[in-house]
Amino acid sequence: MSYTAPESEPPQPRPSRSPLRRPLTVALAALVPGALLGWGVYAAVGDDGGGGRVDRAGAASASSAPAAGRGAAAPGADEDAKDAAPLKGKVVVIDPGHNPENFRHPDEINRQVDIGTNHKECDTTGTATDAGYPEADFTLDVAHRLRDLLAERGATVKLTQDGDREYGPCVDERARIGNEAHADAAVSIHADGSAAGNRGFHVILPGAVRQGAADTRAIVAPSARLGARIADRFAERTGSAPANYLGDGTGLVTRTDLGGLNLSTVPKVFLECGNMRDAADEALLTSGAWRQKAAQGISEGIVSFLRG
Repeated sequence: MSYTAPESEPPQPRPSRSPLRRPLTVALAALVPGALLGWGVYAAVGDDGGGGRVDRAGAASASSAPAAGRGAAAPGADEDAKDAAPLKGKVVVIDPGHNPENFRHPDEINRQVDIGTNHKECDTTGTATDAGYPEADFTLDVAHRLRDLLAERGATVKLTQDGDREYGPCVDERARIGNEAHADAAVSIHADGSAAGNRGFHVILPGAVRQGAADTRAIVAPSARLGARIADRFAERTGSAPANYLGDGTGLVTRTDLGGLNLSTVPKVFLECGNMRDAADEALLTSGAWRQKAAQGISEGIVSFLRG
């Protein structure tokens, strides 16, 4: 509650001096220190401003602690600072799947690149809803929301593309961007293009690969932890269920045929946020409010992983 000073009152006639004035003055002088002391005790142990009561022992310890800025930090100051920016010093790479301009460059995106286990096309156009909302627009929107949330938590965030390229990058370059950034976590955002009736999200984890330029052995375990944290928080925030068409209801799928995972040397997962070809999922994926929840779920999963 804010304090409002009383309004000035009009001057009153000066009262005649009373013979009791001096004794009353002495009495008041004796009472004021006691009253102030009583108020100090009430302030320390009284109402906490929210209708509750402050713990007396806690108030006593706080009052006996050195004041902040006088040679000692206030209790819990380090913990508070850590909570305010829990990802300070951490690097997160966000990979928005596909590129809105890929369809204009068929020759370039169909070029074959080495993914360790074999060769695959540089990239694809991605899928779209039946009404024409492109996966590439969806992934970039979620990536922007996720970037802002992670930056607020103190992370250094890098996107593999920000709608600022003619096409791509190719899948091998997407992995390389995360590697060269020495990312503490990398997430590739997608939406599936499965048959109608197939609903829900799933997280794709890297399987163990050691072939050609690919060696995922060091990242399999941390990527699995990252994927599990994201799946848990994503479901909690969005209310979406794990995919009903793969993953045995866990929302987790392991693959060894994706260049973005095979060539990664940092913990990385793919997230298929839903099925764009299912009407119920389409209603979610095309909602800005739902996409914000999706970004929050992904962010919380990453925070949980990096702090765990």
